[in-house]
Amino acid sequence: MNGLQAYQRVNTQTSITDADPHKLIQLLYNGAIERINMAKSRIQAKDYSGKAQLINKAIEIIGGLRAFLDFDKGGELAARLEALYDYMERTLLEASAKNDVAKLDEVLTLLRSVKDGWDSIRDEVVSGQSQQAAV
Repeated sequence: MNGLQAYQRVNTQTSITDADPHKLIQLLYNGAIERINMAKSRIQAKDYSGKAQLINKAIEIIGGLRAFLDFDKGGELAARLEALYDYMERTLLEASAKNDVAKLDEVLTLLRSVKDGWDSIRDEVVSGQSQQAAV
């Protein structure tokens, strides 16, 4: 492992340790998006083994996002997100099998859309957590 990789690993571990639950979800979205972008470049470089590893990691991350869903509080929204995550995972598997960059782009678009929505509620969530801590 080179110095940059070691720094990135420590930086990532520190980010996760210091993250509140909302920030942790943001980190997962970022991680999935990053892995898919890296997989696209692996396809272009004809490194199909590297591509498969990156797509598998993205699928694991999306599975992690699915595990965070709260069906009691989230109701219909949680059910819709679960279906969307399932679709993303299946589409990533298909993209991997066919080396299909367009399918990767489709999942990237979906992930970015959900992430944008998640990011937009950050201030509301953080202020709500502060109020709960003050009680």
